Order: sequence, then structure tokens, then C-alpha cells
Amino acid sequence: MKHFRTSLLYSFLLCAACLRAEDFSPEPTSLPAVVVTTQHSREPLVAVADPKAPAQPAPAHDGADVLKSIPGFSVIRKGGTDGDPVLRGLAGSRLSVLLDGESIFGGCGNRMDPPTAYVFPTAYDRITVIKGPQTVLHGPGNSAGVVLFERDHARLSAHAASLDTSLTTASFGRFDAFADAQAGTPVVQVRATGTYTRADDYQDGDGRAVNSSYARWSANATTVWTPAAHTSVTLSAARSDGEAAYADRAMDGTVFDRENISLRVRQEQISPRITAAEVQIFHNYVDHVMDNFTLRTFTPTMMMPGRAVSNPDRLTTGGRGLLELLPTDDLQLQAGVDWQRNTHTVRSTANELTAPYAAKPRMRDARFKHLGLFAEARQALAAGQRLIAGARLDQWEVHDPRTMVNLGMMMSLPNPTAGHTRSSDLFSGFARFEQDLVDTPLTLYAGLGQVQRFPDYWEAIKNESAASASALGTAPETTRQIDLGALWRQGPLEFSVSLFAARIDDFILVQSGVVKSAGMGRTRSAIITRNIDATTLGGEASLGWRPVKHWLLDASLAYVRGDNDTDDRPLAQLPPLEGRLSLAYARDTWSVGGLLRAVAAQDRFAVNQGNIVGQDLGRSPGFAVVSLNASWQVRPQVRVSAGVDNLLDRTYAEHISRAGAMIAGFTQTTRVNEPGRTLWLRLDCKF
Repeated sequence: MKHFRTSLLYSFLLCAACLRAEDFSPEPTSLPAVVVTTQHSREPLVAVADPKAPAQPAPAHDGADVLKSIPGFSVIRKGGTDGDPVLRGLAGSRLSVLLDGESIFGGCGNRMDPPTAYVFPTAYDRITVIKGPQTVLHGPGNSAGVVLFERDHARLSAHAASLDTSLTTASFGRFDAFADAQAGTPVVQVRATGTYTRADDYQDGDGRAVNSSYARWSANATTVWTPAAHTSVTLSAARSDGEAAYADRAMDGTVFDRENISLRVRQEQISPRITAAEVQIFHNYVDHVMDNFTLRTFTPTMMMPGRAVSNPDRLTTGGRGLLELLPTDDLQLQAGVDWQRNTHTVRSTANELTAPYAAKPRMRDARFKHLGLFAEARQALAAGQRLIAGARLDQWEVHDPRTMVNLGMMMSLPNPTAGHTRSSDLFSGFARFEQDLVDTPLTLYAGLGQVQRFPDYWEAIKNESAASASALGTAPETTRQIDLGALWRQGPLEFSVSLFAARIDDFILVQSGVVKSAGMGRTRSAIITRNIDATTLGGEASLGWRPVKHWLLDASLAYVRGDNDTDDRPLAQLPPLEGRLSLAYARDTWSVGGLLRAVAAQDRFAVNQGNIVGQDLGRSPGFAVVSLNASWQVRPQVRVSAGVDNLLDRTYAEHISRAGAMIAGFTQTTRVNEPGRTLWLRLDCKF
């Protein structure tokens, strides 16, 4: 409560400053008053979200949190932050996440830091989601889809300056602060963004505390040089760090240090047939530390009798070259090359008191290289008809330098693939036909796509295989998918439906609890990677309707079903049927609304099977959660929004949540339960 009062004070001070600043703002910007609860598709398989708009549930503090409002997405809960996003039941490297066009991979072998952990959503101008294997422009292996977090840096027409700020406070000691300052001329502009977010341990609906506190900060600076109307050179740098407690494991994250620098050069209108050329290079480095004593009471266990520390890091460098062409007036073509190299190292200690981890050398355990060639075209056919198609070739290489494989519990074995290098040449492509029906607002589409995905670090290096201590030989997986759908947008009604069916050959399954030999007649429990064949099907539907003036009804439905055809059992880690229904009343300067989220029980599961993030725990019950929100446009530059999530204080957990761990001072639960009743308040100011 103390943190809540302090945050309110900060909010009032900022509000006063914003109101005073109006006197100096000759062109006030109107901010939308309606709280966003659902993102609608405006074009086939694409959803675009505004991360700066207030949303319910409470405004997002990381990348996974903000994706929950898009139909088809779920999040694997681990604690208060750093959940893994899941799209149509697929997670990890099946869902590519790009930050301003750059790849970033976490260092943690147990996924404490997925790419979305390094995202504070409000610091970006736009989030674009492309579902399914229906683009080849944004890197390899995107069988679930692509998520693009993007900032805009358009050339200014005159001298200009702006400041965008927000404060959020909520139950359980949560406090967020954000500031985005921009200034420049038509020739050069600069932009600086700073974020901070923190929270204490939250409580579930039964009042049980969950080990879930966190604190994060980030800073980004960008300079854009535009010497001519169609030329831009963008140089940006970022730094972030933080800490987070986890309810699903024996360690917490104490360092999430990220360093980034990137350079992008773009030239437009080169000739009538060459519309643009762009080159981008980037450098991302993540240094991550986890231990069992800084953020929790140290409790010796058989697995960790001492104060243990693990310090992985990962360096990712890469880039992309792109040409945008107009071979004919009806044909648009994008072609290019992308490349990437990343190196993972780790150092650790079983007793920080006697053998500090910082004094140990870093041991490289993996090096990945990738080179891709791609082309994507959009051909206008007859009136209202379009054909979009693309193809890419990817060359992958991974080197395994480990001499020993650590199996846990102070046990290791010689690495059977020590010094080995394996490579694969993979093909991906798609074709989609779109038809706007004459004299109607209806668009129909059908697409067929294939993606071949190379095993990632967790699948090929972190885990074992069924027959060996190394999984380096895991086969790439091949997804072939059909996408069908329709969009309707006219007057007060918006409707979309998207259906898919996929066959996945050599699906890379992660299985825990596998009994393997420990030598001398003993056995041990192992986590392995193996290939299976699988099928999935499902879809999403959403409806936006304004039945009368000032009223808005939003509804969405998402479902996915999968089968492990090799084992003749359900495919694991698939979320159950989910529906959302929201009703809002909005005037020019204020709005009120409510949201009902209902999730069915999941009776289809495969215990101990799943993906690099988690494995199934068994059946999960259904639940329904009610939330309320309100928003007030105080002045053209100032907006206040507030809400209460989980109004009825329900105790529930997502089916794909991680298992609760035994942690001193906390009650162990089957899954990591979601927060109980949560009050939140947000202030936005722009001038």
C-alpha cells in the first residue's frame, strides 16, 4: 500500500506538470480515451497493436504481457515477469520476435529471459503480428509466426520537439515509469527513451504469496540523419538490466544485462523500378546471472547444497540487406539476404563463498551461424484479387565445443559430439490468394506455407537425446500449413475469422522425466529432445460491433488442437479454448467498460512432454475472470485510465503455466497461480 500511495503522488505531480505544459503546446495532440481490450485484424493474418494505448488486463510491463490481448496468444507463467508467449500452441524459436528488425536470444538455459523479457512495450510505437508461415521477410523458422516490435523515425518536415510520458501504479507494489523525448530538424533528429518497472511478490486469489517480485530498467538513444528527403541513416544504442524472482524453479535471475547497437541505412525512390534499398547491421549482447540466495532465503538441497550461481551469456551479431522493386506496375517484389552469428558461453559455481563464479573462465558451449536468401512478391490480378508468394533458402551451421556434458547432481559425461559441426540447407515458402468480393466489404483468403526450422540452442545443446548425452543430431522440423479466412469491415461492424491446419514432420519434442542410466546400476531422470510427427488445427475469430452510438461490443474466440501422431496421444503444451467478451461505453472524453475472459478446462494433455519452455502437468480446470476499466481525457494532452483485474479475486492458473516449485516461505502450488484482485491506475501525458 505504501508503494501504491507513493506512485499516486508521482502520478499527480506528473499530471500537474502536463497541465501546466499545455500552455506551451501550440498543437495539442488528442489521445484516444477508450481502453483497448482486443486487437482486430485489418488484413489477412496480420494484427497491429498500439503498445502505448491503455489496455486491460493492466498495462503490460514486458513483451509477452502485451501480446495476451491478441487472439491466439497465451503466456507461460513463471513468476511476475518474463513469461514465454505462445501463438497457436507453439512457443520458443517457432515464434520469431524482432526488436526494430533485430534478433535477440536469451542466455538462460531454462528460459528465464526469452526475447520478450527485454521489451518494455510502451517504448515502441507499433506491434505487428503475422500469423503462420505466411511471410519470408523476417528471418528463418517462423512456423507459428512473427512478432515485430517497431519504432518510427519518419523525416521531420520542420523543427519539432515532443515528450511522451506515462506512469502506472498497481496492487502488489507495482510501479512503471516511461519517458520518450524527441527533437530535431528535417536534417537530423534524436530520440531518447527511458523505462523503469518494478513489483513486489503478488498474491493469488486465496491470498497466497507467489515468489514473483521484479525490477527492470532500460534506456535507448537513437540518432537519425536525413540529408535528403528519401535518405536516412539511423544509429541506435540500448542498455537494460534488472532482476526477477521465479516461482517455478530453484534459482532467481539477478542480472539481465543487455547491450545493443545497430545501424540502418535506407534509400528510397532510387529509380522507377527500384523503390528502396536498405542495409541493417546489429550487435546484441546479453549477460545473465542467476542464483539461489540473493532474492530468496538460501535453503540447502541435494541438488544445490551450497550457494550456487550460473552465469550464461550470448552474443548475437547479424544484419539484413533488402531491395524493394517494382518490376511492373502490378508487381511488387522484395528480395534480400539476412545473416546471423551467435555464440553462447557459461560459467558457474556450486559454492559462491569458496569458488566465486566471476573468477572462473567462460566456457563456450555453442556457436550458431545462419545465412538466408529470400524473396517475396505481391501481384495484383483482376480487380480485387491479389497473389502474395515468397521463398527463402537458409543455410545453418552449429558447432559443439563441449568436451563434457553436465547432467546435473554433480554428474557429467564425455560429450559424444565434442568438436562436431553440423550444417543443414533448409527451404521455406508460401503462396496466398486474396479476394475482395465486389460491392461488399468482405475479403476471403487462402494460403499454403512451408517452414523448415533448425534446432535451437535449447533443443540441440541444452538437452540430451534418447540414446546419447548429446542432442546435436536432432533433425530439423518441417511444418506444412493451410490458412483460410475472411475479413468483414463495414460501418459499425468488424469481423474476422482465421482457420489453419498443419502437418509437422520431425516435430522437435522436449520430454522430461526420462529414465536413463547413471552408471553402476543406478538411474537418473533426464530431459531429452526427440523428433516426432504431429498435426495441429484451430483458429481465431473476433467481432467488433457498435450497436448504437457510444457503445462498443468486442468478442474473440481462439482454439488449437494437436496430436502427437508418433506416440498416438495429444500434443503437449496446447492452451484450451478461450473466449473474451468486452462491453464499453465511450463519450468524447471518457469511457467505462468491462471484460469477461473465459477459458475451458483442458482434458487433452501429455504429462512430461512439451517444448523448451515447459511440459504438461496434467488436466487443468476451466475458469472465468471479470475485469472493469475506465478512462478520462482530462485535457487533450492528458489521459487517466484505471481498472480492476480479476474483480472477483478468483484463484486460477493457466494450463500451460510452469509447475510451482518448493521455495522457503512460500506455499507450493501445482501450477504458478495468476494474480488475485489487482487495482491499477495509469497516467499518460504528451506534449
